[in-house]
Amino acid sequence: MRIAIVNDLTLAREVLRRLVLSVPGNAVAWAAADGEEAVRKAAADRPDVILMDLVMPKMDGAEATRHIMRGSPCPVLVVPATVAGNFELVYRAMGAGALDAVETPTLGPGGTVVNGEKLLGRLAKLDAALRGATGPGFVAPGPEEAGSVELPPLVAVGASTGGPDALAVVLGALPAGFPAAVLLAQHIAAEFAPGLADRLAARCRLPVRVARDGDVPAAGVVYLGATDDHLELGPGLRLHYTPVPQSAPFRPSVDVLFGSLAARAPRPGVAVLLTGMREDGADGLLRLRSAGWHTIAQDERTCVVYGMPRAAVEKGAAVEVLPLHQIGPAVVARMEAARRP
Repeated sequence: MRIAIVNDLTLAREVLRRLVLSVPGNAVAWAAADGEEAVRKAAADRPDVILMDLVMPKMDGAEATRHIMRGSPCPVLVVPATVAGNFELVYRAMGAGALDAVETPTLGPGGTVVNGEKLLGRLAKLDAALRGATGPGFVAPGPEEAGSVELPPLVAVGASTGGPDALAVVLGALPAGFPAAVLLAQHIAAEFAPGLADRLAARCRLPVRVARDGDVPAAGVVYLGATDDHLELGPGLRLHYTPVPQSAPFRPSVDVLFGSLAARAPRPGVAVLLTGMREDGADGLLRLRSAGWHTIAQDERTCVVYGMPRAAVEKGAAVEVLPLHQIGPAVVARMEAARRP
């Protein structure tokens, strides 16, 4: 991969350079000392991945990410000195389109890079995604376990790049007492999911919870996938986390959630695929449409990145293609229509 490095500290840029070049086949595309420089360089030479610091002069990393995703979209990993000390900027960057956040490694004795394993792991997953090595999206379920429960109507939403802000817009349109359970698959690292749930709850009228293994979806509640495994509707019609497929680079996988609903949900609901890179969710949305679900994809104009919705539209998986601000009301209207005799 060609990887760009954005950091105002010379030492941090050198540490990241050494880490990038420690993997055969990787190259440093360019380096920038602030957000403004990064925006200019990304426009002139788009890399495969950008490692973006947050606190920088002239333009911070969150704002630089927003500009890059609008003008020269490519995967951005936020790499601050400390994640815990920059949570607000981390979530701003994710809302603008950053995929994940990992703390910057440090330089140890003898010039060795310390604590770089997590960042290397994230880069390896991105490399797999860029090469299309995502593996199967959904493994067909076996026989159902006894003791299935009664489920309310279901709404399923999948999102990736730019998803946190898009989810807030969709959920903000849902009224108190909404008659369906809402299941969310947003590509996000497990450590950031609880904070995202809190932020979404503050911007909508429904309670937003991180999904727990064994939860029975309840009407009027939003459940967010919140581990590094995939959220699915499991045997017995309870929420379940599964590591399969191991090869899926972005987690939780939208295809896994959508595929499980197509296979197990007792009746059709509404499914929405929002902004995001690559194709996760497109096959799952097609499965749901084939199973009688009403399927919606976000339109190109309002997406941070028109990747996942584009793939769904090209596969014929979307019944409707709507701008972001119309999706929530469309979901509400569909649920109201389904309740009429």
